[in-house]
Amino acid sequence: MPVFCQSDVGPIKCLVVKHPRDAFISDETIDRQWRKLNYSARPDLARAVDEYDQFLELLKNFDIDLKFLSRNNNIGLDSIYTRDASIVCGKGMILCNMGKAERHNEPAAQAAIFRTMNVPICGIINNNGRVEGGDAAWIDDHTLAIGRGYRTNDEGIRQLSELLGDCIDELLVVPLPHWRGPSDVFHLMSIFSPIDKDLALVYSPLMPVPFREALLYRAIKLVEVHDSEFSTMGCNVLTVAPRKCIMLSGNPETKEKLQRNNVEVHEFEGQEISIKGGGGPTCLTRPITMRR
Repeated sequence: MPVFCQSDVGPIKCLVVKHPRDAFISDETIDRQWRKLNYSARPDLARAVDEYDQFLELLKNFDIDLKFLSRNNNIGLDSIYTRDASIVCGKGMILCNMGKAERHNEPAAQAAIFRTMNVPICGIINNNGRVEGGDAAWIDDHTLAIGRGYRTNDEGIRQLSELLGDCIDELLVVPLPHWRGPSDVFHLMSIFSPIDKDLALVYSPLMPVPFREALLYRAIKLVEVHDSEFSTMGCNVLTVAPRKCIMLSGNPETKEKLQRNNVEVHEFEGQEISIKGGGGPTCLTRPITMRR
């Protein structure tokens, strides 16, 4: 039986990704969508492809099995951020119901690849419930934190709790700040990246006090991201195995702090695929299974 990822510190065995060739598709598609999707600037397709290939090489170095979502004309640029359309638990996949209306069709597109992988779909967030995967982060094997913000609402959290059932001991609801408002890309994992069972990367100025205290109570050491590196996604780090992570280049202070905590850090350029769309390396991946 596969071991599904009730962890955000790995080690990851298999994950789902989507190449910008199939998410961005063409210059015409980018021109048509990027403003409506609130990108900070227009992505350059050729550079995005180069950046993404560099990112994939890093993942392959960790012997991770990569499953690629195919091109789909019914979904847009944001589908490159595969984390958001589903949540994994010990029973399989929960399909989200996106808080960003333009991403409505993404969960169904992911369901198709899960079926080809024989990965069970154990539930769907529906009706008025809204949940996005970027708001969900595993604190430990039986504790899931879920951000309550503009992308994830109370009804979605209620449904998620029911679907998770006995997969968890606790669903820790984290109220998120208004920050830059409903149109901004802001998830729980914008301010919180688990690095190991006892180590996490955080941006404390935007963290609710009870959540920060809950992490400290669990004896999780917090590595603080400086203000100057929050906007360059210094707090959005993908952990592929305990204390082994991938982050965007251009965050030297955060990198040094991680290394001082015995974390192996790998970097890639992500101006086109991450900075402009507001989705870092965690957002670019949907982990499915872990190594035993």
